[in-house]
Amino acid sequence: MFQKLIVRAVLAVGLLATASAHAQLGGKLGAALSGILPEPSCPTHYVGGRAPQIVNPKLAPATRALCFNVFGVMHSGLTRTPLWSAEHLRADNIEAAQDLSRENSFHAEPRLPAAQRAELADYARSGFDRGHMAPNGDMPDRSSQRDSFSLANIVPQDGENNRNTWAAIEGEVRKMAKREGDLYVITGPAFLGANLRQVGKVLVPSHLYKLVYSPRQKAGAAWFIENSADAKPNVIPINELERIVGINLLPALAERDKERMLRLPAIRDNNGGKRGSKRGGRD
Repeated sequence: MFQKLIVRAVLAVGLLATASAHAQLGGKLGAALSGILPEPSCPTHYVGGRAPQIVNPKLAPATRALCFNVFGVMHSGLTRTPLWSAEHLRADNIEAAQDLSRENSFHAEPRLPAAQRAELADYARSGFDRGHMAPNGDMPDRSSQRDSFSLANIVPQDGENNRNTWAAIEGEVRKMAKREGDLYVITGPAFLGANLRQVGKVLVPSHLYKLVYSPRQKAGAAWFIENSADAKPNVIPINELERIVGINLLPALAERDKERMLRLPAIRDNNGGKRGSKRGGRD
């Protein structure tokens, strides 16, 4: 199954180029970026202080690192979404977040060029949820909560997926962080296949992933799920996910370390259904 996904990922390269044209970046991209310097890569959010490295060169244009209080984002001006959002998720932050009521404050990211960022109008009447990559439920204070509602941290997500299976995955990660003390979590979209959609000027991901790495167990794994209503998550090794998405997500780890599987729980969605499977590792 996943070998087919890798082939489809190669086909998606052309779609990313099409998205660039739709966004009217094209040949103007270099000029638009010439005066923009990259921000720091937020080392505290990443294993070994090393941010992911883009392997597929078609994903690299118009990227910009954004640092927030408790998470970091690599934003793509082609897809107008994050390529990833990364958290060093600590148990004390989870405890603080439990006492914080939700205040929706979706907003365009002011640090991004207008020609490359998502706007609220892109999502209006789109039929998709504005799906958080670094979840609001992980945010320990109001400032961090507002950060999480930046559209730089958002992708168009199927509403049933977002509110049920994906919400259950996020909840399981928080439980794991409490048990482990801390986790490194990287969440992002995948754009696979030849029939990608857009909402406004924002590309809709075909799949989503959430990678979890435990420093205590020195092991990691990822949930990988189609961006659709009744999709079931698969649990896959880190290096398999990296091949699919074209990004070295944990460059601080040797390849043999990426093969050590962390046990991830089977997911019961918010409707009570059991989804996905566990593979390898130990709790």
